[in-house]
Amino acid sequence: MSQYHVIASAEAFARLDGFSTVIDVRSPAEFAEDRLPGAVNWPVLDNDERRIVGTLYKQDPLEARKVGAAIVARNIAAHLDANRALMQKHWRPLVYCWRGGQRSGAMNWFLNQIGFKSLQLVGGYKAFRGEVIRTLAELPARFDFVVLCGRTGSGKTRLLHALAGAGAQVLDLEALARHRGSVLGALPDQAQPSQKAFDTALWQAMVRLDPARPVFVESESRKIGGVQLPEPLHLRLRQHGRCVWIDMAEAGRVQLLLEDYAHFRSDAEGFNALIGGLVALRGRERVERWQGMARSGQWAELFGELMREHYDPGYERSLTNHFPQLSSAPRISLEDSGPGSTGQAVQALLAIAGA
Repeated sequence: MSQYHVIASAEAFARLDGFSTVIDVRSPAEFAEDRLPGAVNWPVLDNDERRIVGTLYKQDPLEARKVGAAIVARNIAAHLDANRALMQKHWRPLVYCWRGGQRSGAMNWFLNQIGFKSLQLVGGYKAFRGEVIRTLAELPARFDFVVLCGRTGSGKTRLLHALAGAGAQVLDLEALARHRGSVLGALPDQAQPSQKAFDTALWQAMVRLDPARPVFVESESRKIGGVQLPEPLHLRLRQHGRCVWIDMAEAGRVQLLLEDYAHFRSDAEGFNALIGGLVALRGRERVERWQGMARSGQWAELFGELMREHYDPGYERSLTNHFPQLSSAPRISLEDSGPGSTGQAVQALLAIAGA
């Protein structure tokens, strides 16, 4: 590896936006799990090729290198042909693979031979993953978090969006996790990210925050769907977050849930499959009654019962246990999630936070 065509990880991450293109040469499967922000995938070995070469390497390393080199050369040629329009005179890419080894080294060599000032990331994705883990362990302690607490359907997420629109700093964990955090929280037609991809998205969001200004965030459990908050962030929110209790009239909450979960109107059986998991907590008879209400289209009545009989009792108990400062938290009441109520709540939250 030529010392003139590489870049140390710390320097690369500090100036990531300065590269024309960030090229990930790992396999599509590796790329799908997680990658550097904004990276494009130019695999020098696809999923099957990587498996074939890896298997052969265990039997005959030299033969594996010969076979692998030929495949890599053909794939690099194909990428150069396909991306010729991208590669203009002052184009300057960053190239990386898993550990900054032969795969990215091969692509970087070709690009430099053409005449581009391409740089290979020392340590590759593994170094980036280490940076993400280290930063997510250290960064939460720097922030003054204002934690919006409240019952299901009280408009906390919409308040976050309105606060962001008003210029406040917001960390929207549910948006990063692509999940609303409850048994019904999966978003239609959107898969959750892998844990590594969630960590990367969280890292990207947090490094852009200003520690001198408060950060508004919604109260969350340790897990949001299938992904988990880093423990330092989870503890910072619960032990040092400034809680604000958000309250909304029941009619407003039901209307908000009808809007947020409107996709279930055409998928009652999908809804019923999800709440079937509540049998152990709420009893078979009650859950079957709820399922019958879904089939008959009684959505407003159903959401009202779910709030009163399932979400509210467990949620308030959990919040009280995990946020000891909640008992003395200021309270903001909304009639509904309309622009009038939301605007007033935003002004009150900004005043409370001193933002």
